[in-house]
Amino acid sequence: MRTVVLAVVEWSQYLVIGYFLVLNSTYLLLIGLAAKAIPYYARRRDVAGTEDSAVSPFTRPVSIVAAAYNEEATIVDSVRAMLDLRYPVHEVVVVDDGSKDGTFDRLREAFGLVQATRVQPREIPVRNAPTSVHVSTRGESLVVVRKENSGRADSLNVGIDLARYPLICMVDADSLLDSDALLVICQPFADDPLRVVAAGGVIRPVNDSIVRHGRVLEPRIPKKWLPRIQVVEYLRAFLMGRTGWARMGGLLIISGAFGLYRRDILVETGGLNPDSIGEDFELVVRIHRLMRDTRRPYRVVFIPEPVCWTEVPDTRKVLARQRRRWHRGLYETLRQHRGMMRPRYGIIGTVAIPYFILFELIAPLVETIGLLIVIAGFAFGVISPEFAILFMLAAFGYAIAISLLALLLDELGLHRYKNLSDLASVTAAAVAENLGYRQLTALWRLQGWWAALRGGVPVWGEMTRSGFAATTQAAISPLTSGTHAAVPEPQTSDSTAT
Repeated sequence: MRTVVLAVVEWSQYLVIGYFLVLNSTYLLLIGLAAKAIPYYARRRDVAGTEDSAVSPFTRPVSIVAAAYNEEATIVDSVRAMLDLRYPVHEVVVVDDGSKDGTFDRLREAFGLVQATRVQPREIPVRNAPTSVHVSTRGESLVVVRKENSGRADSLNVGIDLARYPLICMVDADSLLDSDALLVICQPFADDPLRVVAAGGVIRPVNDSIVRHGRVLEPRIPKKWLPRIQVVEYLRAFLMGRTGWARMGGLLIISGAFGLYRRDILVETGGLNPDSIGEDFELVVRIHRLMRDTRRPYRVVFIPEPVCWTEVPDTRKVLARQRRRWHRGLYETLRQHRGMMRPRYGIIGTVAIPYFILFELIAPLVETIGLLIVIAGFAFGVISPEFAILFMLAAFGYAIAISLLALLLDELGLHRYKNLSDLASVTAAAVAENLGYRQLTALWRLQGWWAALRGGVPVWGEMTRSGFAATTQAAISPLTSGTHAAVPEPQTSDSTAT
């Protein structure tokens, strides 16, 4: 037994170190690409033409589509915030996915809803058609659709089908958007209307920030360590991962909490897949496939400027369910579209999808194996202190340096957090992330992968939220089992992307 362990450790230890060196060096490349893009967006902010777009009659109208399930605590403030976004012409389409609480009643009282006749084009297949459609009698461009419960993806498809305008912005019902977010994320569609088919924006944790009437007045670092570490994850994922991949033309993920699409492309792809547990990831991959198969020039872009705020899990139980679900969705989407790993799909097939398999899907397995090798090596006396230090530097020290670079890039380019204490807290979280948090998330992700391999029925789980701090206007409502557990996802190997 000792001989076998010695042989395994000897052959595996340097392979594991090499894997982490390549992985973190890839992150360094992505952050280098992001370092060029983010200052560009920051400099362009004052001359991007958003003020002109805000009043121009030629700005393309947008339909904001949100699926809601048991959101009575916050639905009115959320919808008012969407209606009040700075944009010349936009409508809000809320799909009530069979809520069992007073979600619809709150909307009816606040906006004077009356039932109306609205023809459904049926351009996108849906499982549960609307049972009724309601419009506001108080001047707001609001449509509320009622239907039987069939999940977030099918509800969004219903909303997209009923939407009137050529651009579709999909958001979560409890997402909080900056007032200019719609103007900024629509800008690429105005600059390059023939090629841009989809755009994503930044998602940031809002836990413990000051919120009034659906607007984040003062961003703050969460008080609890669990959501505080997720701030680091989201900064690294969006600023490094998605900005870098977008510059290479290989962006595969647009968060379901805030994404903008051309409606005609959504219709052509058939909308979101209700059978996919990672429906947002799968939709973007399918858009890439459609455009490559039909040989049309296109762009999927990411803008680091427009911000969507959301509450992230603050308990291990909820976070574990989230990460299992993300990794299962990652595996299922990559498996479904594995046939795209061919030169005909360009950087998507030759770089992006192979990268996600090698450095996103199997990363928790390699990290767990690496730790087991170190433990076994020490137990059998075959691991030298030098190797242990080298492993820690490659797997964790390099990762901490990457996180700190992402924080520095955010501070220099966008400067969201104003207090030095906040910056100190998030810097400490970048270090603390590697002291147990990464190991736990690796385990949860392996559990999600194993569940997918067994082929059981996917379950979203009850993604309960604790709500905003006491200084806020209202608390975010719980997400109920089996429907809208759609906390947006980071994109890093240490926090599964799907």
